[in-house]
Amino acid sequence: MPTKSPLNAVIHGKIEREEYTVEKVYFESAPGFFVTGNLYRPKNVQGKVPAVLFAHGHWQDARLSEEKEEVLRGEIATGQERFEKGGRSRFQSMCVQLARMGCVVWQWDMLSDSDSKQISRAVVHTFAKQRPEMNTVENWGLYSPQAEAHLQSIMGLQTWNAVRSLDFALSLPEVDPTRTAITGASGGGTQTMLLAAIDPRLALSFPAVMVSTAMQGGCTCENSSLLRIGTGNVEFAALFAPKPQGMTTADDWTKEMSTKGFPDLKKLYNTLGAPSNVMLQRGEHFPHNYNAVSRAAFHTWVNRHFKLGFKEPVVERDFDPLSRDQLTVWDAQHPAPKPDDADFERKLLRWFTDDADKQLKAIATTPEGLKKTVGAAMEVVVGRTYRTSGDVTWDLKHKQERDGYIEMTGLLKNKTHQEEVPVVWLYPKEWNGRVVVWLDDAGKGGLFGANGSLKSEVATLVKSGATVVGADLLFQGEFLKEGESVKQTRTVANSREAAAYTFGYNHALFAQRAHDVLTVVKFVRAGDIGDHPKPKSVAVVGFGGVGPIAAAARAVAGDAIDRAAIDTGAFRFGKVLSLRDPQFLPGGAKYLDLPGMLALGAPHALWLAGEGKDPEVVGGIYRATGKPEALRAYTGEAGQKTAAAVAWLLE
Repeated sequence: MPTKSPLNAVIHGKIEREEYTVEKVYFESAPGFFVTGNLYRPKNVQGKVPAVLFAHGHWQDARLSEEKEEVLRGEIATGQERFEKGGRSRFQSMCVQLARMGCVVWQWDMLSDSDSKQISRAVVHTFAKQRPEMNTVENWGLYSPQAEAHLQSIMGLQTWNAVRSLDFALSLPEVDPTRTAITGASGGGTQTMLLAAIDPRLALSFPAVMVSTAMQGGCTCENSSLLRIGTGNVEFAALFAPKPQGMTTADDWTKEMSTKGFPDLKKLYNTLGAPSNVMLQRGEHFPHNYNAVSRAAFHTWVNRHFKLGFKEPVVERDFDPLSRDQLTVWDAQHPAPKPDDADFERKLLRWFTDDADKQLKAIATTPEGLKKTVGAAMEVVVGRTYRTSGDVTWDLKHKQERDGYIEMTGLLKNKTHQEEVPVVWLYPKEWNGRVVVWLDDAGKGGLFGANGSLKSEVATLVKSGATVVGADLLFQGEFLKEGESVKQTRTVANSREAAAYTFGYNHALFAQRAHDVLTVVKFVRAGDIGDHPKPKSVAVVGFGGVGPIAAAARAVAGDAIDRAAIDTGAFRFGKVLSLRDPQFLPGGAKYLDLPGMLALGAPHALWLAGEGKDPEVVGGIYRATGKPEALRAYTGEAGQKTAAAVAWLLE
């Protein structure tokens, strides 16, 4: 997590009302990055009071907006709103009612909305095309390959603003830290779910018109790489159980929630012994909203669980809303920062990058610290471990006797993950118990020369008594027409060039290829192929573009890979300049980049080319394990690398 820098909160412009006050606030969630909003406080506070965070969602200029008269009258006629005055702002309505109930309320701006204009709306919500000037190895911008490789996103920035918003609320002397809540509708519901999922300080959550098994959040601010691979909003909501959580539906993507999703949440809360702590306020007869009916459900939920003592259901009273000028944070004495500032965008991401690097370099200097940080991260970034690699079976296609070995071809079928890996198995008739998984850019065809015979290095291994296994990783060999190779990875149908729409729901090709390596290793370890018993040792060899893939697989394989011979070619995820590059990996650069992955293999034996005499990070970790001799750094001639690696494997 980022370092929590001083908030430097400024509270000014207090407006007095009979039962409550309204103040203007801005603070820094990161240096120079301002969060703006209004603070509503009850008058005559006695003792500690609850705090409610209100995330507003995708109503443009939400906090400062006023509903058009003709729209409001229609809402009153259909029962969505009750008052001609107070109904002009659903956002002020919520805050005023909660303050009247004795709660402190912090309503802050979504990025690019109301007073938060440092990053433009075109970047935050409507981003469509990559910006070449932002796709640089240094000083990059949002949505670039470098930002994605460092897990930097608008969704992340907004979530961080929510974390710091809770920090701000808890800094107020009258706030009871045991009674903190968050609510929001639509995109505000997304923010509500995310903060409730990751911040244990919250005591109550109420994501409105968002929890669903259908659409998960369509805006760039609601998506990020890795966020929903194999999961979704119902499980995000489930992370808050068994604490009190309410939600609402409308005539939108949430309309089936009562039969799809909510029953599962109800079962979970029952299992955890808190069946009355989860609630669904149904409103399919209303359009997408946070209307008076839904707000009443939230007010009642807060009243009940925070024991505020009001009659239920709690119903709003009318009030005189404040104008835009009365609410806006910036004025002559409190000037606004520069809007739509691309230089600030770069500077902000640089701060987050440097902050993460500083933390990692302090923590990940020991094997224990490395495993705790980089190791835990790689399980998410790669998306699979040896333990979760699945149930693998063998489908033999062809078997042939060769001179001194048996050649078998077939498919490894990963039944757990519905995947297949074409393989070639070279099994010596006098096997020595070793297996070498040979990875090549040409797939399993990389075992053979142009004339179809084994390459000399492969032949050397087989003659030594080692079994050699070659594999077509995804979109290698049999996955393609002969002679083809993958130049660009696939994307989902969404035409907007934001990585999160593809990689928020699907693993990158790089990660899928690492999964294939784990599938091969899992099967090799099981020893389920014919008469071939379990091996005494398993080694993985990766040269060329598959070198980093071998490193990634080895990083999450634990003890399953005894030895690895890897040529990285000095590759770094942070230097990939296209989201569709086959080597692109969300999060790949954040955790010490490729050296962090390589170091996770310690203290197991590693032959390493492409990283110099004393490899960055890797050398220090191997020394810290007390087994520096387990690392062999190759600095010889490029043309001799493969032969040198094979000689090392034979030692």
